[in-house]
Amino acid sequence: MKSPRYRYAFFVVVLVGLTAAADQDDLDAVFSRISSEVQQNSQAYEKLGEATRTIGHRLTGSTNGEKAETYAYDLLKSYGIQDVAYQPFSVETWARDTVTLAIAPRKSDNFHDIPVVALAHSPLEANVSADLVDVGNGLEADFEANKDRLKGRIALANLGLLAAPSGAKNLHRSEKTALAIRYGASGIVMVNTVPGNVLLTGTASVTGSLIGIPAVCISLENGQQIREWMKEEKLMALVDMRNTSKKSTSRNVIATIKGKSRDKIVIGAHLDSWDLATGAIDNGLGSFAVIDIARTFQKLGLKPRRTIEFVLFMGEEQGLLGSKAYIRQNRKSLGRIKYMINLDMTNQPSGVNISGWNNMERFFQEVGNHMQSLDPNYKNVIMNRAGLHSDHQPFMLEGIPTLTPLGHLPPTIGMTYHTNLDTFDKVNKEGLRNTVRYTSMLLYALANAKELPTQRLSNEQTKDFLIKQGLKDELVLGNEWRW
Repeated sequence: MKSPRYRYAFFVVVLVGLTAAADQDDLDAVFSRISSEVQQNSQAYEKLGEATRTIGHRLTGSTNGEKAETYAYDLLKSYGIQDVAYQPFSVETWARDTVTLAIAPRKSDNFHDIPVVALAHSPLEANVSADLVDVGNGLEADFEANKDRLKGRIALANLGLLAAPSGAKNLHRSEKTALAIRYGASGIVMVNTVPGNVLLTGTASVTGSLIGIPAVCISLENGQQIREWMKEEKLMALVDMRNTSKKSTSRNVIATIKGKSRDKIVIGAHLDSWDLATGAIDNGLGSFAVIDIARTFQKLGLKPRRTIEFVLFMGEEQGLLGSKAYIRQNRKSLGRIKYMINLDMTNQPSGVNISGWNNMERFFQEVGNHMQSLDPNYKNVIMNRAGLHSDHQPFMLEGIPTLTPLGHLPPTIGMTYHTNLDTFDKVNKEGLRNTVRYTSMLLYALANAKELPTQRLSNEQTKDFLIKQGLKDELVLGNEWRW
């Protein structure tokens, strides 16, 4: 569930140097302590490796998912953090069983079996045979152009964008599935855009509940082959699948380090992963960085002005279920949450994405200057783009400012997420350690600032913010637009 994109200004904050941040000498001293501690004693890489070996995948609602929750809880307690708690929430879990896809000319029984993987929240049972209709990149304009051909047919859509017009914005796979349902399709076949015969899973549901049509993914190469066949003749597709689903309880894990006030900074990452591999990149990188940041604060005895909650969310992959549950269960105290920092596949940060909040730029530029004076390798890049489909989203929809460290993954590594290639050998130890190191500094500067560079938006301001970021249509499609 990934995507970054937002900007908006609503308050003017005048900053002189670092008047809004902690005392400069104190900041430099704390940054130096953080840097030394993480470089010498970080356990993020080793603990992530141990978890992938002993637990495997961390699918929400599975036995492995429960083991991961317990592992994270016990690890945080072992670091001496006294206030560690589970936050249970109900989920409708989904697990794959069997799936096949066969393609044949419309007037032939000569079916070609195509390797395929089911997308999550597909029906528990489906056996659909129908003509195949190519909707290209699967954007709304593509569905609209084929609206007279789609009813009762199976849509073929790219997972990413191929040969798209300049400036085109992709949709999440769940949004493309929602469009397929809206236009009356009886199923959807997603074509992965990563070369190498790679199959990708992920949710096809915008709500986290079961959908009414089967949704599957095939490789780029097989998608290309099918499209070559379609140039010669009309094709039929037969999708046959079985899946399981049940009501269960999952648990976010929350560690709290109390500050001098009840105001909070939430730093979070999703602990859950898909089941095709071990989720070392998505999102072992983010979740085990958050755990090690908590360890660092505890080890150094850092007590900033504001309380910090370190949250490991479950159910992100199945529809941001854990972060939505966090918002529901903290509804009466949301005013205390001043910022949410989200780490999703974050690696080797070079700066921050201030996520649309224009008046945060000077603050983090100044903080980054101090980080650079300690470590010139930190690039102090400021990005300002809003986006959906990760655990910052429920906070953003409540008008809470959000922030993400601006990380970097080599394309060959980043493209392994949600696939059977997402394994621990892809993790770079130094990159993960620097995620812990740099993010710890950013977190401390924010949690200990004398003045915060921005404030929570009102309900109406949040609406305006989302419209200006161009997110309304996606939120309407995802049943998340409340205005």
